[in-house]
Amino acid sequence: MKRKGLPQGYNKRPTADVRFDVSTGALNKWDASIKAATSDEANTINIFDVIGEDYWTGEGWTATRVAGLLRYIGAENDVTVNINSPGGDMFEGLAIYNLLREHKGTVTTKIMGVAASAASVVALGGDTVEIARAGFLMIHNAWILVAGNRNDLRSYADYLEPFDKAMADIYSARSGMSIEEAQALMDAESWIGGSEAIEIGFADSLLAADQVSRDDSESASAAAKLDRALAKSGMPRTERRKLLQEIKGTPSATEEPEDMPSAVSEELTQLSIQLRDVLK
Repeated sequence: MKRKGLPQGYNKRPTADVRFDVSTGALNKWDASIKAATSDEANTINIFDVIGEDYWTGEGWTATRVAGLLRYIGAENDVTVNINSPGGDMFEGLAIYNLLREHKGTVTTKIMGVAASAASVVALGGDTVEIARAGFLMIHNAWILVAGNRNDLRSYADYLEPFDKAMADIYSARSGMSIEEAQALMDAESWIGGSEAIEIGFADSLLAADQVSRDDSESASAAAKLDRALAKSGMPRTERRKLLQEIKGTPSATEEPEDMPSAVSEELTQLSIQLRDVLK
């Protein structure tokens, strides 16, 4: 099924105490250096980052950012969306998918590396979906970080059902598989390679090898890199944010006041050791 016949993505903003996050499995398999060989062409959007706003850099791909670019390109003009993303905020992914679905011009999505989780939904928002031979789609149930008692956790499970159903509807409509088949793939957290994605119906053709390149000059800030490394280690978002905020507010070794209490210096030393151990 082509884009105009795809279902609209469920579009209800999450409550304040629920946070979608990038799954550690997707982060571990994401190679951020994979880019489009030519990424500065007109009418092109390059989604080479997490879905949703990055806490430290303010970057990442939000529906607001994509909407602005689509307005700049023009509603009637064709657009190409290059993707290499580990996913992230499912709400933002569904919102971006809706924007692509509603764009009047022809939309071509190209999976350069990974289109995981929320990014897989974005990728299926094109009239034509192309994927690198070594590229992957990863589909799974909505993945969040929450805290609460047993009643809270039961309510969160109910809260997630519409998001999972929305994704299953999109995967089913795009591929022609049944809702039950799509849900089974989601339950299994399925990594689907380039050729298999075409066989299933998630993609239409393979990208030519010369359309994909590697950029080794990745310039993410040190804080953003550390955040992602901690996420890969399995540290929850709330703990990462608290730890990084402490580091952010800590004087560097060259700026340490002479009268800093020895207990504080010792605490900083222990923190450095812990970070070293986590990132091994």
